[in-house]
Amino acid sequence: MSARLDRIDLKILRLLQNNGRLSNAELAEMVGVSAATCHRRTQRLFDEGFIGAVRAMIAPRKVGKGALAMVGVVLDRSTPESFAAFEQAVAKLKFVLDCHLVAGDFDYFLKIRVGDMEDFNRIHGEQLIALPSVRQTRTFFVMKEVVDNAPLDF
Repeated sequence: MSARLDRIDLKILRLLQNNGRLSNAELAEMVGVSAATCHRRTQRLFDEGFIGAVRAMIAPRKVGKGALAMVGVVLDRSTPESFAAFEQAVAKLKFVLDCHLVAGDFDYFLKIRVGDMEDFNRIHGEQLIALPSVRQTRTFFVMKEVVDNAPLDF
């Protein structure tokens, strides 16, 4: 934990993490500081990178993206160039929610949201296996989302 964060900063972070729609006035009252002080502190938390962004959590099924798949990817070469090419290409795919370089049997794990199996089958055949250096993919379809995007515990 950074020495630059005091108990008020931590409380601001926790409250915003749980409800990013809080107004500055509401946040200031909950934290116990003036609105001006709260605004300065919140702005500093953004400026210093403690808060990267604030956005709405959309219900995937409500917008036709109810199917979730985790895809393990193995590249054909383990070189900095092949990793860089893959990462640059995968970052452009709008259906990829997360991409993580991992240790173990796979090089990367992708979290992908699509409408249904047919949708996934199409993007797999047209886009995923065409990514640079992809040798193999293994897909795990999520049957039930037990915990998804839980708040950080700090």
